[in-house]
Amino acid sequence: MEKTLPPIPVKRYFTIGEVGELCGVKPHVLRYWEQEFTQLRPMKRRGNRRYYQHHEVLMIRRIRDLLYDQGFTISGARNKLQELVQHERDRRKAGEVPLEGVEAIEIDQEEFDAAVQDEELHMHAASSQRLAPSLLAQLRRELFEIRELLSAGH
Repeated sequence: MEKTLPPIPVKRYFTIGEVGELCGVKPHVLRYWEQEFTQLRPMKRRGNRRYYQHHEVLMIRRIRDLLYDQGFTISGARNKLQELVQHERDRRKAGEVPLEGVEAIEIDQEEFDAAVQDEELHMHAASSQRLAPSLLAQLRRELFEIRELLSAGH
């Protein structure tokens, strides 16, 4: 069932429909996986609308790979994800860099800057100087999470 998935756009939050398209699964499957995989916790806003972050999209792709491509059962995939998380924790405690097998991630700087501006700074133009440090801190945290998820796949 090898299917090429589209690249994940540079943005902060994704709706359940967008995640379904990015990961090749239907929204009802994503809602079910939330119940089965405790690591998957999208933010919920008004009317229980789900908003997924980039690291969650990567996790969903990993779950999809385990279930659809590698043939794991739900229980087996859950255990495998737990193993990967524990392995990464152990590596971090030992002082190892969790980027094994990942050489570089290239992002077009202009595209990235435009996305950040559209997503956050556009809505808060008057206070953008106050927001910049917190946005950078959040971005840094998300990039570390992405790096961990990427290294778990190798």
